[in-house]
Amino acid sequence: MSQQFASDNNAGMCPEAISALLAANAGGHVPAYGDDPWTSKAVTLLKELFETDAKVFFAGNGTAANALVLAHLLQPFDAVVGHALSHIEEDEANAVGFYSSGGKIITADTPNAKLTPHAIAEIAGRGRGVHAVRPRAVSLTQSTELGTVYSPQELAALTDAARRAGLRVHMDGARLANAVAHTGRSPADLTWRAGVDVLVFGGVKNGLGFGEAILFFDAALADAFEWRVKQSGHLTSKARFVTAPWVGLLENGVWLRNAQHANAMAKRLEAGLARLGLATLYPVEANAVFIEITVDAQKRLFAKGWRFYPFLGATGCRLMCAWDTQPETVDRFLADVADAVYA
Repeated sequence: MSQQFASDNNAGMCPEAISALLAANAGGHVPAYGDDPWTSKAVTLLKELFETDAKVFFAGNGTAANALVLAHLLQPFDAVVGHALSHIEEDEANAVGFYSSGGKIITADTPNAKLTPHAIAEIAGRGRGVHAVRPRAVSLTQSTELGTVYSPQELAALTDAARRAGLRVHMDGARLANAVAHTGRSPADLTWRAGVDVLVFGGVKNGLGFGEAILFFDAALADAFEWRVKQSGHLTSKARFVTAPWVGLLENGVWLRNAQHANAMAKRLEAGLARLGLATLYPVEANAVFIEITVDAQKRLFAKGWRFYPFLGATGCRLMCAWDTQPETVDRFLADVADAVYA
C-alpha cells in the first residue's frame, strides 16, 4: 500500500527500532520476562528521558495499557472522567469497564477535545453518594483526538482541579511525542511536573511495531501492578522483543525527530490546503489535520486510491501524518484534493 493519511498506525517500524530488534534477536539466549539487558536499558532510558525514577512497565498495546492503569486506579463502583472524544471512550470497547470489573467513564464534550478544570469539578461534584458511581480519576489525552495540545499551564490547572476533587490523573500519551515536539517542552514538563500520576507513553504511532510503556510517577500507585500486567496476559516472556525497539527509538533522540517530522508534514498539509482555500477545523498542533470534505469529493479521492477517515459526521475528515510521511506524498494528495474539490 502506498502512503496514506488514514492513520499513523499504518506506518511501519522506523529503521532504528528494527535494527535494535534484530540486534536483540542475534544476541542468543537471554533471561525471560524482562530480566534481560534490553529491558533494563529501555527502563533506564525512559527514566532518563522523564528525569525521574518512575516505575516502568510494558503492555502490548495502548488499549490494554490505558485499561490496566485505570483499572488499577478504580474500584468497580468508581468512574474516570474523560473527554467525549477520548480513545478510552470511543475506541476501546469499554476495556476500562472490563478490566476494572465495572468502572465507568463519565465524559465532558468540551471544545477542541480538551477537558477543562470546570468540567472536572462539575462532574466530580454531581454524585449522589452510594447511589452513583464515585469519580476517582481523570484521563487526559496528549495530544488530543483532534490534534490539539495541552500546554504545561493547562495541564497544571487540570491536575489541580483533579487534586481538589480527590482524583488521580492518568495521561493517554499515545502521541505525547508529538505534543513535546509542538511545545518544545520536556516530557517531564508535560507529565509529572504538571501533576500527572501515571502515563501511557506511546511508541507505536511514532515508529514502533508494538508495545507501549507505562510510567507510574507516583511509585506508591504502582504497588502490585506487575500482577495486573501478568494476569491480563501482557507480561511477555520474550520481553526483549518489546523493549529492544524502545531502545532504538529512545537513543539519540529518534523518538523526537520522528514526531517533529510527522508534525512538520501536518503543517505542510495545512499550508497546502490553505492555498486551496480550504481551512482546517481545529488548530494543527501535532500530526493531525481535520478538514471538511464533501461526500462527493471524498468519493473522488477514494477512487484515486487515497485512504482517510470521516471522523466527525459524514464530512469532517481526519488526515494523519506519520513519522515516515514524505513531502511528495503530501503534495500529490494536495493536487488530487484540488481536482476532487473543484471538479
